[in-house]
Amino acid sequence: MTGGLRVIVTGGAGFIGSNLISWLLRHPAIGRITVVDDLSTGSTSLLGGDLADVDFRRGSVLDEGLLDAAMAGADAVVHLAALPSVPRSVADPVTTHHVNATGTLQVLEATRRADGPLVVAASSSSVYGAQPVLPKVETSRAMPLSPYAVSKLATEAYLGAYHACYGLPVLPLTFFNVYGPRQRAGHPYAAVVPVWIDAALSGQPVTVHGDGTQTRDLTCVDTVCEVITTAITGRVVSQWPVNLALGTRTSLLDLAGLLGEILGTGLRVEHGPPRPGDVAHSQAAPARLLELFPGTRAVPLREGLERTVAWHRQTRSDTRSYTDAGGSR
Repeated sequence: MTGGLRVIVTGGAGFIGSNLISWLLRHPAIGRITVVDDLSTGSTSLLGGDLADVDFRRGSVLDEGLLDAAMAGADAVVHLAALPSVPRSVADPVTTHHVNATGTLQVLEATRRADGPLVVAASSSSVYGAQPVLPKVETSRAMPLSPYAVSKLATEAYLGAYHACYGLPVLPLTFFNVYGPRQRAGHPYAAVVPVWIDAALSGQPVTVHGDGTQTRDLTCVDTVCEVITTAITGRVVSQWPVNLALGTRTSLLDLAGLLGEILGTGLRVEHGPPRPGDVAHSQAAPARLLELFPGTRAVPLREGLERTVAWHRQTRSDTRSYTDAGGSR
């Protein structure tokens, strides 16, 4: 790829990043893609055959030299690298701060040294925290309940400040409960959708923390990738955060019921105590998103979950085939 826009994706070997790479590679306006990822939470296996078509650089966003080398000549930077998970941040707040808040600052400084490519960065609906008003509007007061939420609030604030102080073109996007293919289970801080699918496919019960009436604005990863791709190719800029969700609201119990229908087995639900830092209800007000990206559409929840379940089933089948053939894991 010699022509077209040059894009840097930090965290490009993660769940959202690897899906985004596939989207970008299909777009005729995109040229060279560079991935920066230390593989602490991602995996090159998620990139699959796309790995051969990108410039992959293993390393941390805290490495100034690596960032400077990667960003030379960049037209856009998509900053997805982070340590996700509220529980992880409660267990280790300092590391979460270093990677998420200081890491964002390092990326912004590198982009400033690289003559100011567009910076699209991921925030999280967790920044709204204890804010009781639904749906969540970007102008609402942030009331974070966890170190992770604070680190993402810092991401939003740093982008706005760098736009105001240095004229850096930025777009902070507030993600709401993104799910879809390539989102893995099998680690302590995995998200609820892959954890529940994996448990159900293994014949195990699923754990609901609390009474299950908590609600989430579940957003298919395809919607996220479509918006980011449009932002890059259309150079969409906003100093202020933009909710990247379309205002849906699904309770955890309803999610369990729908997954059970799709899996055809039903889910055995067990209840556990609420987790510190968890938000009770999450629903986006999408007006700002639709103003900037008027063509954005929601992937119906059943459709998105069916694709996600199919990916998990295929992945399990591929793994069994590999181990049955004498491979190792």
